[in-house]
Amino acid sequence: MDERAVKPTTNRKVIGLAVAGAFGGFLFGYDSSVINGAVEAIQGEFDLTAAVTGFAVASALLGAATGAYLGGRLADRFGRIPVMMIGAIVFFASSVGSGFAFSVVDLVVWRVLGGIGIGLASVVAPAYIAEISPRLIRGRLGSLQQLAITIGIFAALLSDAIFATSAGGASEEFWFGLEAWRWMFLVSAVPALIYGVIALVLPESPRYLVLHDKEDKARAVLTTVSPEGDIDREIRDMKASIDEDIKAKRTGTLRGPAFGFKPIVWIGITLSVFQQFVGINVIFYYSTTLWSAVGFPESASLAISVATSVTNILVTLVAIALVDRVGRRPILLTGSVGMTVSLATMAIAFGQSTTVDGELSLPGAWGPIALVAANIFVISFGASWGPVVWVLLGEIFPNTIRAKALGLAAAAQWTANFLITVSFPPMAAWSLPLTYGMYALFAALSFLFVFTKVPETNGMSLDEANTLLPNKGSAKKKAARA
Repeated sequence: MDERAVKPTTNRKVIGLAVAGAFGGFLFGYDSSVINGAVEAIQGEFDLTAAVTGFAVASALLGAATGAYLGGRLADRFGRIPVMMIGAIVFFASSVGSGFAFSVVDLVVWRVLGGIGIGLASVVAPAYIAEISPRLIRGRLGSLQQLAITIGIFAALLSDAIFATSAGGASEEFWFGLEAWRWMFLVSAVPALIYGVIALVLPESPRYLVLHDKEDKARAVLTTVSPEGDIDREIRDMKASIDEDIKAKRTGTLRGPAFGFKPIVWIGITLSVFQQFVGINVIFYYSTTLWSAVGFPESASLAISVATSVTNILVTLVAIALVDRVGRRPILLTGSVGMTVSLATMAIAFGQSTTVDGELSLPGAWGPIALVAANIFVISFGASWGPVVWVLLGEIFPNTIRAKALGLAAAAQWTANFLITVSFPPMAAWSLPLTYGMYALFAALSFLFVFTKVPETNGMSLDEANTLLPNKGSAKKKAARA
């Protein structure tokens, strides 16, 4: 009777802490996508070229790379909660500064600052969730980070749509004589404040406390979140993991015979690059501008962007449900096929655009075809390459190089994201069909890469990448023997 009463309470407590920790993911998605509805207004406000516009949008990613690089080091030195507080302060300052930006240089500085907050959140939030969660539900709770990111994207695009529609356009004046696009940034200060309040009430990570010889406090936290758990075992596991990490820092090396790195390191880097080179963030950063460019009114373009973000949330839930049942490779391969077909269809559709009164337009059925193809692309990505790449990156590297290899793969992902984001405006101005044709080519290449190089890790423990393509059924046999 008592045991049944305690367990649900414990689960609710842990889930509540994980949800609160995942709010950093919400800010990650919100801050990176909020500029979507403001791109055209900013371009007009500061009279920007396509190349400068691309840099202004992508500038946050430079800060994100810096924040991700610093996040782990700061979290290990000062604690997870203080770094969350730093992230909240940075997010808040960036929101206010971007809203009152008086030049593109000023805007870029504040966006880079906000990017640092994105990078901090991208490292600290998943680490905190993993370290606060009991082992039996750690995987499911860890998926909350990706879900929170997609919800943050949705909230940002919905907010953009509300402000632009209420003001009669993103560049029109709204409250207190400020343009609507400025309010899109200013309202971002609200979730930043919420994140700061959440950080103030969250307990510190038990692993950090053990790392800094505060075992009594760690026990107190573990007892609070999991009173029915084996606290002694958790503490022993944490100490063993910390000792292993210290050893890995001394002995682990990424160097190998394949162009300076071990083959498995290149697999992680290439997975990260392909995840971005298919152009997914063009949809989340530029979709409003994209649909406006081919003849849709601004209000309709914003509505399309919001609908796409809802689709992204739903398919992420599907991916979370299937990844441990179906396996990693089948999901990635299916996603690559869907992305290739949908991106190629978008390229063909944009190739049919015509100029009417100086404005581009998709004639006849090509507009709906492009819309359907764009959403199939989001579905294909969100149910496969979005969440599954992160799952693989956490599994394919041996313990001795996991932290270093993950950091390198994450840096490659931010770099690829920046390159795609900064290049889209000038490429789109040159040729939308060729731009989306290029993304389709990368999607097709991603299929070949997964098919020939990526191991199936479902049910397997990979100490070294000595078999990149395990024999058929070996994962299930390995799991059965465990």
